[in-house]
Amino acid sequence: MLVLVAPGQGAQTPGFLTPWLDLPGAAERLAAWSDAIGLDLAHYGTQADADAIRDTAVAQPLLVAAGLLSAAALGDVTPGAVAGHSVGEITAAAFAGVLDDTAALTLVRKRGLAMADAAAITQTGMSALLGGDPDTTVAHLEKLGLTPANVNGAGQIVAAGTLEQLAALEADKPEGVRRVVALKVAGAFHTHHMAPAVDALAKAAEDLTPADPRVTYVSNRDGRAVASGADVVSRLVGQVANPVRWDLCMETFQELGATALIEVCPGGTLTGLAKRALPGVTTLALKTPDDLDAARELIAEHGAA
Repeated sequence: MLVLVAPGQGAQTPGFLTPWLDLPGAAERLAAWSDAIGLDLAHYGTQADADAIRDTAVAQPLLVAAGLLSAAALGDVTPGAVAGHSVGEITAAAFAGVLDDTAALTLVRKRGLAMADAAAITQTGMSALLGGDPDTTVAHLEKLGLTPANVNGAGQIVAAGTLEQLAALEADKPEGVRRVVALKVAGAFHTHHMAPAVDALAKAAEDLTPADPRVTYVSNRDGRAVASGADVVSRLVGQVANPVRWDLCMETFQELGATALIEVCPGGTLTGLAKRALPGVTTLALKTPDDLDAARELIAEHGAA
């Protein structure tokens, strides 16, 4: 059984879309999306520097566009399940047919702008903690006033809070944690700091007409499979200010009988977690179009097309 997953913010790197735009129809599709949302996706995906694509209002639609482009290049694939990490959930909603591509990009553009506005209220950020016992780490974060915003499994938790709280974490790591790594994001996502963005996104969601998922859609709020399109959208709205439980998503993949996992562009983060948490599951990250042939072989063996 094949699982198709989409990464979240921080996976982007300068120029990562460049090789994808050489594929037939890709540049035209990206141009149409850019017109629809008022953002030059081709510029940001090929020419902009790291600081420019770190901007939340840019990074989020750029990541969704990259995921949709790379998935389309695979052909007509029907995975057994789909899921996304953080903003990748909007990409996954498009994979599942809950939203069409333009609706997904319109929603993520509004999400990015709303979260950027919320992040501007207080200087905040996120840091990944590698190693340690999850319960011990969470208790330590809460003592420092930080939120375990992403519980990713495979020995990784992401803390979010003010820059002062994150500096205190650097100086006082939880027992057993090997490293604390600052992430390339511009705010404390999936925490109470994003509450203003929830209201803005709820208003944006009123314009949507979601369909029920065509394939199993696994929500990162709690790892559960969601059968209603309206429920998917409701979760997309609330998830902005609630922790991501990717550990529970991977447990669900295992329960569903996953045998292979493909992470769409810019892949790497989620396949890395899966390699550690899902032994025996074949993983592949779509980094460039050079990975497409191997992905198609994996689909032929593990998924329906």
